[in-house]
Amino acid sequence: MKTIVVGSGVGGGTVAKELAKSGVQVTLIEKGPLTEIKRAHKHYEILNVGTEISQTVCVGGTSLVTAGNAVRTCESMLKKLGIDLSREFNETDNELSVNTLPDSHFGEGTKRIMKAAGKLGFEVQKMPKFIDPDLCKPCGKCVFGCPENAKWTSVDFIEESKKYGANLIQNTPVTDIIVSNGIVKGVKSYDKIFEADNVILSTGAIETPRLLQKLGIDAGNNLFVDTFVTVGGMLKNIKYNKELSMNALIKLDGIVLAPHFSGILVEKLKQYNARKKDILGMMVKIKDEPSGKVTPDEVIKFNTANDVGLLSRGSSIAGSILTETGVDPKTLVSTYARGAHPGGTAAIGDIVDKNLKTSIEGLYVADASVFPEAPGAPPVLTIIALAKRLAKHIIDNNI
Repeated sequence: MKTIVVGSGVGGGTVAKELAKSGVQVTLIEKGPLTEIKRAHKHYEILNVGTEISQTVCVGGTSLVTAGNAVRTCESMLKKLGIDLSREFNETDNELSVNTLPDSHFGEGTKRIMKAAGKLGFEVQKMPKFIDPDLCKPCGKCVFGCPENAKWTSVDFIEESKKYGANLIQNTPVTDIIVSNGIVKGVKSYDKIFEADNVILSTGAIETPRLLQKLGIDAGNNLFVDTFVTVGGMLKNIKYNKELSMNALIKLDGIVLAPHFSGILVEKLKQYNARKKDILGMMVKIKDEPSGKVTPDEVIKFNTANDVGLLSRGSSIAGSILTETGVDPKTLVSTYARGAHPGGTAAIGDIVDKNLKTSIEGLYVADASVFPEAPGAPPVLTIIALAKRLAKHIIDNNI
C-alpha cells in the first residue's frame, strides 16, 4: 500500500510516522525546504486578509515556531461527533513528555502576572508544555525556532518515520490531486506525477481546501483563526522578552489569557523610549466565529461583533492584571488582531467524515482544516491525536 502525505507539519509528520512504523510505504511531500530549527522564522509567510495570518513553509511547518503549548482542545465537542480521542491523547502525552515546567523556568514577569491574576480572583494554571526542561534555556525564542531543540516539533516524528523507511521529498509543492472514477491515484507537482493508493492532505487550512476545490469539493468555508492580540505596557527592566513564552494560562468563557511578548509593542511605545526588556505583555486569544473563507484566489477573514466583544473583554482583563503587576497603566497598548490557528475549511461532518475521509475514495485530511469549530487554544495535541486515529483507521482498513 503506497501512501502519500502532503505537508509535513503536525498532522502530516504524525500520520507519516504512524503509518511508516506499521510497515506502510510512505512518501512525505513538503512544499518548503529542510532548515535548521533555529532558522524557522526565516520561512514565515504572512497573509494580511483583514486579520493577519502567519504560517511557516518548511519541513516541520508551523510546529517549529509554536510556544510548545500542550492543551487538549475540542475533546468534548469531538466526542459528540463520535470521535473519542482519549487513547490518542494519552499516547501523545507520553510520547511528547507533556508536563508543566519546573519553577526554575518561570521568570519574574510570568511570576508577577500569575500573582496579580490570583490577587484579582482569576484562576491561574501553569501551561502544560512539550518542552524538555533539561535542554531548555529560557531565551524568549520559542516562536522563532528553538535554538536548543528543547521543544517537540514535527521534525522529530519525520526523522522517526524515515527510520521506518518513509521517503521525504522537500521543495516540492503539490499542485493537483489525481483522481480516476472517484478513486485517488496520486498527486502532481506541476508535470511530475507521484502515484499512491492513499493521499493524506496536511497542508493546513489555507492550502488544503484549495487542493480540494480543484476536485469540485466545496471546501474553504467557515474559516476561523483563533484571533488574538497582545496587550502590554512598560515595566522597566522586567526582561520578560527573555522568558519562556506563555508559561501560564487563564481560561475564561471563549477567551484564553497568557503571558506573551510581542515586538510590535516596542514600536507602539517608542514615545516612552521603550526597550524590549521594559515591556510586560499578555496574549488575549479568543474562540472566534468562522467568518472567513478560502477561495482559489484569496483568503477573507473579518472579526464579527461577537469577536470584537470577546477581544475587548479579554483586553480589559489583561490590562487590569498588568496594572496590578506594576505596569504603568498610561503605557498600556495593544497589537492589531492576528490569527494563530487557521482551521475549519474542511470540517468533519461537512467535507470529511469522522474518519477524516473525503468523498473521494482514498483521499483524507489530517490538519486543522477538519476542526468543526475554533478551539480558542493551542490545537497541536488535538491535531496529533486526530492524525494518530486516522493512521489506525487506514491500517485497519488496508490489511
